[in-house]
Amino acid sequence: MEDLEKLRYPIGHFAYPDNISDEDIKQWITAIETLPQRLIDLVSDFSEAQLETPYREGGWTVRQVIHHIADSHHHSYTRFKWALTENRPLVKVYKEKLWSELIDAKTAPITLSLSYLTALHAKLVYMCEGLTPEDLKRNYIHPEGNVNVSVAKNIGKYAWHGNHHFTHIKNLAERKGW
Repeated sequence: MEDLEKLRYPIGHFAYPDNISDEDIKQWITAIETLPQRLIDLVSDFSEAQLETPYREGGWTVRQVIHHIADSHHHSYTRFKWALTENRPLVKVYKEKLWSELIDAKTAPITLSLSYLTALHAKLVYMCEGLTPEDLKRNYIHPEGNVNVSVAKNIGKYAWHGNHHFTHIKNLAERKGW
């Protein structure tokens, strides 16, 4: 039996470095930039049965994970925009578990979210590459814990998030011999 924590967090929990360097930002932007194509390369030959396979017992199916990434990164992009245009805005959270039970997350073709991620990440990377040091310090308030999240930290968080879910699918494919 595989360790549940390792299945849930295959690359570990995200931890912000004490001091976010320019190199951290560059690496995170690269991870965001490459995620859509890495996902496409990984899942493009998956059958419908494979897409309906949970990445772990009790977890989301591959299809739900792909649609979740698109939903989550959509929210992230909006949070970046709010942080860059408003003074410490309070962002709205969304109920990701409930979203994953909606018809689009459970049945829509994955190409919808893969195409959306490709466009969304292109816009996000373009924006992130043009950020100033002052922009990176801007922040929003996350209502869960009333936490300030800087733009720099948000870049890292979503680079990790994409890699986290990519690894869910990759590890499943390796375990199953796909």
